[in-house]
Amino acid sequence: MRGTIIVAALALSACGADERRSEGAATQAEIENSAATPLPAPVPPRAPSPTSTPTPTATATATLGANHYLGRWIGVEGMYLNVTEPAQGEVKLEMQYDLDNKGTYTGTITPEGIRFQRGGETLLLRPSDGDATGLKWLAGKKDCLTVKPSEGYCRD
Repeated sequence: MRGTIIVAALALSACGADERRSEGAATQAEIENSAATPLPAPVPPRAPSPTSTPTPTATATATLGANHYLGRWIGVEGMYLNVTEPAQGEVKLEMQYDLDNKGTYTGTITPEGIRFQRGGETLLLRPSDGDATGLKWLAGKKDCLTVKPSEGYCRD
Protein backbone atom coordinates (compact mmCIF):
# COMPACT_ATOMS: atom_id res chain seq x y z
CA MET A 1 0.00 0.00 0.00
CA ARG A 2 2.77 2.34 0.92
CA GLY A 3 4.49 1.69 -2.41
CA THR A 4 1.27 2.42 -4.31
CA ILE A 5 0.95 5.86 -2.72
CA ILE A 6 4.54 6.73 -3.60
CA VAL A 7 4.08 5.62 -7.23
CA ALA A 8 0.84 7.61 -7.51
CA ALA A 9 2.49 10.73 -6.05
CA LEU A 10 5.42 10.46 -8.49
CA ALA A 11 3.06 10.04 -11.43
CA LEU A 12 1.05 13.13 -10.45
CA SER A 13 4.15 15.25 -9.93
CA ALA A 14 5.49 14.22 -13.32
CA CYS A 15 2.23 15.36 -14.96
CA GLY A 16 2.51 18.72 -13.24
CA ALA A 17 6.15 19.12 -14.31
CA ASP A 18 5.25 18.47 -17.97
CA GLU A 19 2.46 21.02 -17.74
CA ARG A 20 4.79 23.61 -16.19
CA ARG A 21 7.41 22.95 -18.89
CA SER A 22 4.88 23.53 -21.68
CA GLU A 23 3.67 26.78 -20.01
CA GLY A 24 7.29 27.95 -19.70
CA ALA A 25 7.97 27.16 -23.35
CA ALA A 26 4.88 29.11 -24.43
CA THR A 27 5.89 32.11 -22.32
CA GLN A 28 9.43 32.02 -23.73
CA ALA A 29 8.03 31.94 -27.27
CA GLU A 30 5.88 35.02 -26.54
CA ILE A 31 8.91 36.88 -25.22
CA GLU A 32 10.99 36.03 -28.27
CA ASN A 33 8.14 37.05 -30.63
CA SER A 34 7.63 40.38 -28.86
CA ALA A 35 11.34 41.16 -29.13
CA ALA A 36 11.11 40.69 -32.89
CA THR A 37 8.32 43.30 -33.19
CA PRO A 38 9.83 46.70 -34.13
CA LEU A 39 9.19 49.63 -31.83
CA PRO A 40 7.74 52.89 -33.22
CA ALA A 41 10.28 55.59 -34.05
CA PRO A 42 10.77 58.22 -31.34
CA VAL A 43 9.16 61.62 -31.92
CA PRO A 44 11.75 64.43 -32.06
CA PRO A 45 11.27 67.28 -29.55
CA ARG A 46 9.74 70.50 -30.80
CA ALA A 47 11.99 73.48 -31.33
CA PRO A 48 11.29 76.48 -29.09
CA SER A 49 9.15 79.24 -30.51
CA PRO A 50 11.24 81.95 -32.23
CA THR A 51 8.98 84.76 -30.99
CA SER A 52 10.55 86.95 -28.37
CA THR A 53 8.93 87.71 -25.04
CA PRO A 54 9.17 91.33 -23.93
CA THR A 55 10.99 91.79 -20.63
CA PRO A 56 8.82 93.72 -18.18
CA THR A 57 10.37 96.66 -16.41
CA ALA A 58 10.72 96.61 -12.63
CA THR A 59 8.14 99.39 -12.27
CA ALA A 60 5.57 97.64 -14.45
CA THR A 61 6.11 94.36 -12.61
CA ALA A 62 5.83 96.06 -9.21
CA THR A 63 2.61 97.85 -10.15
CA LEU A 64 0.97 94.72 -11.53
CA GLY A 65 2.35 92.62 -8.68
CA ALA A 66 0.98 94.84 -5.91
CA ASN A 67 -2.58 94.31 -7.10
CA HIS A 68 -2.04 90.58 -7.42
CA TYR A 69 -0.70 90.23 -3.87
CA LEU A 70 -3.47 92.18 -2.12
CA GLY A 71 -5.88 90.24 0.07
CA ARG A 72 -5.94 87.28 2.42
CA TRP A 73 -3.78 84.21 1.90
CA ILE A 74 -4.33 81.05 3.96
CA GLY A 75 -1.60 78.77 5.31
CA VAL A 76 -1.92 75.62 7.41
CA GLU A 77 -2.91 75.16 11.05
CA GLY A 78 -4.26 78.69 11.48
CA MET A 79 -1.47 80.49 9.61
CA TYR A 80 -2.48 83.39 7.39
CA LEU A 81 -1.13 86.40 5.52
CA ASN A 82 -3.00 89.66 4.85
CA VAL A 83 -1.44 91.96 2.25
CA THR A 84 -2.78 95.56 2.33
CA GLU A 85 -2.01 99.24 1.65
CA PRO A 86 -0.09 99.35 -1.60
CA ALA A 87 1.81 102.65 -1.67
CA GLN A 88 4.74 103.32 -4.00
CA GLY A 89 5.89 99.71 -4.18
CA GLU A 90 5.36 98.94 -0.49
CA VAL A 91 2.70 96.82 1.19
CA LYS A 92 1.73 96.00 4.75
CA LEU A 93 2.01 92.31 5.69
CA GLU A 94 0.03 91.05 8.65
CA MET A 95 0.86 87.42 9.27
CA GLN A 96 0.51 84.52 11.68
CA TYR A 97 3.55 82.58 10.50
CA ASP A 98 3.69 79.77 13.07
CA LEU A 99 1.61 78.56 15.98
CA ASP A 100 3.14 81.03 18.44
CA ASN A 101 4.19 84.05 16.36
CA LYS A 102 2.46 86.74 14.41
CA GLY A 103 3.38 90.25 13.41
CA THR A 104 3.05 93.14 11.00
CA TYR A 105 5.84 93.93 8.54
CA THR A 106 6.46 96.33 5.69
CA GLY A 107 7.18 94.65 2.39
CA THR A 108 8.68 95.98 -0.82
CA ILE A 109 7.32 94.77 -4.15
CA THR A 110 10.13 93.46 -6.38
CA PRO A 111 10.04 91.59 -9.69
CA GLU A 112 10.69 88.38 -7.69
CA GLY A 113 7.91 88.90 -5.11
CA ILE A 114 7.59 90.79 -1.80
CA ARG A 115 10.80 91.37 0.16
CA PHE A 116 10.46 91.98 3.92
CA GLN A 117 12.37 91.78 7.22
CA ARG A 118 11.28 89.44 10.01
CA GLY A 119 13.35 88.64 13.09
CA GLY A 120 16.45 90.29 11.62
CA GLU A 121 16.27 88.11 8.51
CA THR A 122 15.46 89.36 4.99
CA LEU A 123 12.81 87.11 3.46
CA LEU A 124 11.03 86.97 0.11
CA LEU A 125 7.41 85.97 -0.53
CA ARG A 126 7.67 84.32 -3.96
CA PRO A 127 4.72 83.52 -6.21
CA SER A 128 4.44 79.74 -6.47
CA ASP A 129 2.01 76.86 -6.40
CA GLY A 130 1.00 74.71 -3.45
CA ASP A 131 3.49 71.97 -4.29
CA ALA A 132 6.38 74.45 -4.00
CA THR A 133 5.45 75.25 -0.39
CA GLY A 134 6.36 71.72 0.69
CA LEU A 135 3.11 71.49 2.67
CA LYS A 136 0.84 68.57 1.79
CA TRP A 137 -2.27 70.54 2.82
CA LEU A 138 -1.53 73.13 0.12
CA ALA A 139 -0.49 70.65 -2.59
CA GLY A 140 -2.43 71.06 -5.82
CA LYS A 141 -3.31 74.71 -5.25
CA LYS A 142 -2.29 77.09 -8.03
CA ASP A 143 -2.13 80.62 -6.54
CA CYS A 144 0.32 80.65 -3.62
CA LEU A 145 3.16 82.56 -2.00
CA THR A 146 6.14 80.73 -0.50
CA VAL A 147 8.42 82.29 2.13
CA LYS A 148 10.66 79.27 2.67
CA PRO A 149 10.21 75.50 2.70
CA SER A 150 7.26 74.61 4.93
CA GLU A 151 5.97 78.18 5.08
CA GLY A 152 3.51 79.16 2.41
CA TYR A 153 0.08 80.69 1.89
CA CYS A 154 -2.48 80.09 -0.86
CA ARG A 155 -5.80 81.36 -2.16
CA ASP A 156 -8.52 79.02 -3.35
